[in-house]
Amino acid sequence: MTDVAKVLAEPLAQKLLREVPTLSLSYVGRDGGPRGIPIAYLWDGTSIRMWTVPGAAKVAALRAEPRVSLAVDVEGFPPKLLLIRGRAGLTDVEGVPDGYLQASHRTMPQEGWDDFDAQVRSLYEKMVAIVVTPTWARLIDFETTLPRAVEAIAARRAT
Repeated sequence: MTDVAKVLAEPLAQKLLREVPTLSLSYVGRDGGPRGIPIAYLWDGTSIRMWTVPGAAKVAALRAEPRVSLAVDVEGFPPKLLLIRGRAGLTDVEGVPDGYLQASHRTMPQEGWDDFDAQVRSLYEKMVAIVVTPTWARLIDFETTLPRAVEAIAARRAT
């Protein structure tokens, strides 16, 4: 099992991927500046799947520079976060993919699903699927794992 696969198989990583309905997608904008957006997603066990409309700024940016970073985190103390890096693959799709609806449903009460589904199906003729296969991952829970800089300080103090 690779280090990435080991990190993503950790119970806390699995819990975050299963229970946190949005993540932060960071990428390089067409102007060269950083961009970060919240986006609903699905984890399929090997990749993060997201969807957007073809005219979204992130589509052109990701086609030009597919390297991304993702953060899945929860509020509260201590913070818990899963950091992921990878490359985004984009595919144009007809209509509204079921995955987009499933990812969106994670962000809203069930009683709103039917109206939401009808609205987006009437609005979107095409979408773009964004698939990120992780190439690097780090889980930080501030109990058993810390940011590397904090680990380094703690190690120096322990000696």
